[in-house]
Amino acid sequence: MHHFTWQKSSFSGDEANCIEIASAESLVYIRESDDPTTIVTTTRAKLNALLAAAKAGEFDHLTA
Repeated sequence: MHHFTWQKSSFSGDEANCIEIASAESLVYIRESDDPTTIVTTTRAKLNALLAAAKAGEFDHLTA
């Protein structure tokens, strides 16, 4: 298993509402800080597409 250097989101709060992200080789790993055993793995290209869609407001209806 890889040893990752996890980076916590600057938007994280004290209420455990935070995600952490790490990368190795061509993959990106995402986890919740309060459940670090569950890790989502994706590619950088797919994460960039998700972030672009989120910035464009495509998911705003899910968080309203």
